[in-house]
Amino acid sequence: MIILAGGLVLLVVNHDAGTVAGLDSDAFAGLIQLGAIALLVGSGIVYSRTAWGSGLKMAAGWLAVLLVLVGGYQYRYEIQDVAHRVTAGLVPGSPLSMSFGEDGAAVRLDMLANGHFGARAVVDGVPVDFIVDTGATSTVLSAEDARRVGIDPQALDYAIPISTANGVARAARATVDEIGVGPIVRRRLPVLVAAPGALGQSLLGMNFIGSLSGFDMRRDVMILRD
Repeated sequence: MIILAGGLVLLVVNHDAGTVAGLDSDAFAGLIQLGAIALLVGSGIVYSRTAWGSGLKMAAGWLAVLLVLVGGYQYRYEIQDVAHRVTAGLVPGSPLSMSFGEDGAAVRLDMLANGHFGARAVVDGVPVDFIVDTGATSTVLSAEDARRVGIDPQALDYAIPISTANGVARAARATVDEIGVGPIVRRRLPVLVAAPGALGQSLLGMNFIGSLSGFDMRRDVMILRD
């Protein structure tokens, strides 16, 4: 407590200077914190009745835990990338986030077994599996997916003709608050809702794809760039 209090006083006194004893204020605060922890652990070992051998093993165990936590924090983005890659391999259509320039975002989509590109998007907080359809002017939700994201299909007016694999069907206009594919998010996006039974899979259309800075298709991979 004395070490922490003394360090706090020095930080307050040297606030305007930005340094304490030649160290940056943040670095000095971290040093004081680590010193207090080291003193607490060391005093516990010295004054405990535990044998020195057991005490050293205990200290080594805590040190290992600390190193794992620090290492996990330092490599958090790399670990997150690995997790995304594993998820993309296990769950078809899961987007894999990629770096793109300084401020842009990019997402990789893999081709599904049926030869189409799938995208597992999040619509108003609900996961929805889409087929990427660059021939569709608008994003189209199936009646089942619309119901899952909070749209009542029974309350819509199906007055808009759309082309599907089974021929011409009817759809209704609606708007979703948010739709995101990985880090790429669009808000207040107009969509169409297909009449019940008319569409088996929701379609991610050009009103979403066309809002991107670009997209590439290379064999069995599609890259969406925001």
